[in-house]
Amino acid sequence: MGELLDRMEPLLAKMPSVKAPEGHVHFKNKLLWTVAILLLYFVLTNIPVFGLAPDSMDIFQFYRALLAGESGSIVHLGIGPIVTASIVLQLLKGADLIPLDTSDARGQVMYMGLQKMLIFVMIILNAAPNLVGGFLQPDPVIAATLFGGSLFAVSLLIFLQICIGGVLIFLMDEVVTKWGVGSGVGLFIVASVSLGIMNGFLNWTPVTDQYPIGFFPRLFAILLDGGNFLQYFTPNVIALITTVIIFFVIVYVESTRIEIPLAHANVRGSRARFPVKLIYASVLPMILVRVLQANIQMFGMFLSSMGITIFGRFDGLQPLDGIMYYLAPINSPEDWMWWMSDLGHAPWEILLRLGIDTIVMVVGGAIFALFWVKTAGLDSSHVARQIQNSGMHIPGYRRSPAVLERYLDRYIPRVTVIGGVFVGILSVVANLFGVIGAVGGTGLLLAVSIVYRLYEQIASEQIMEMYPFMRTFFGKE
Repeated sequence: MGELLDRMEPLLAKMPSVKAPEGHVHFKNKLLWTVAILLLYFVLTNIPVFGLAPDSMDIFQFYRALLAGESGSIVHLGIGPIVTASIVLQLLKGADLIPLDTSDARGQVMYMGLQKMLIFVMIILNAAPNLVGGFLQPDPVIAATLFGGSLFAVSLLIFLQICIGGVLIFLMDEVVTKWGVGSGVGLFIVASVSLGIMNGFLNWTPVTDQYPIGFFPRLFAILLDGGNFLQYFTPNVIALITTVIIFFVIVYVESTRIEIPLAHANVRGSRARFPVKLIYASVLPMILVRVLQANIQMFGMFLSSMGITIFGRFDGLQPLDGIMYYLAPINSPEDWMWWMSDLGHAPWEILLRLGIDTIVMVVGGAIFALFWVKTAGLDSSHVARQIQNSGMHIPGYRRSPAVLERYLDRYIPRVTVIGGVFVGILSVVANLFGVIGAVGGTGLLLAVSIVYRLYEQIASEQIMEMYPFMRTFFGKE
């Protein structure tokens, strides 16, 4: 593997990239770049794919809030290829199959180049099954009008548009990461979830019955019509309660931390604290778990559409049987409350599916949290070097990176696993009872946590603008 990477080094070094700023970017400019990319993202979500038939299916329907894409738009794939590439790379890196030392400049360049190459590969692999499997249908009217009746030409055009959208999302993510505040992936998730929540509160469109689907329009319509409040509005009340509870739990947990005391070696009396949060790896590893599940379901739907039902049959987007049914995540109360309606499965089958989903989320959350901490440079060794380079040390301990690393090993790995397990359980509970809008419990969990951390990052950026010497400690210069 090492020899192959050495041969690929010229290619990896020349992968498309957004130029990084040469010096410090002022906070106001960061905000301008972030807002500009956000506006561009909203514009792209409203550009429909040309040549797409109205009866096309969205195989990512249940994961839209996580993928941060808009069905049928040029950004149909959303952040899916970026996250999938990250999953593959983290698994390879975690298994030591990629002998790259990301602590030096060469290793970082090769690692980032390999990640970008995988993203381009995943854009193709995520776009192709949509068309080959017959989920995104070419419009026969456009084929007859512009391409002489060739449906293949229209399908190829759709494929190219979706791939271009995937590349644009990747480049926009890089712009935000290098020139803006936070990351593009987090920004797009917050935007997608926020739209979903607003839609969940204000949508006037009836879907399942005669009443609007939005919380407030449905409430007013039921009260004015004199409908059965318990029958038609109880799920909405439960979803509202779950949404509020998830919001406050995440805000509380994000503020729960272990603070490691630090002192400056040369400045007497200068002290600081390094916080190790309960959700140390953030909730972003949950994206990796859910996107992994989404790719498994996409693979099953693709095989089912080709007539291969060894892993299970699908009715549209719903798995009917086989291993794909048991591996499908629980997305709402309608997926497991068998006493409320006929789900077509025995209670033990539903409970087994629920148990597997819980195990996947809990175990996957812990594993991907450890991988995320390692690849994001938040593990004990990286943090120890950061503290050492800043001139700080732990009072009462010898100034040595090895000593710092052993001290941090008491907390960081354990807190990372505990936080991953906690977020996995919280995500499952949120999905069981549902939340406002078609965002899913995991989507709401991600949005609240990302917004909270974005607020903290904005606060730290403002502090560093006021006290420039602090940029050295935070690794900004």
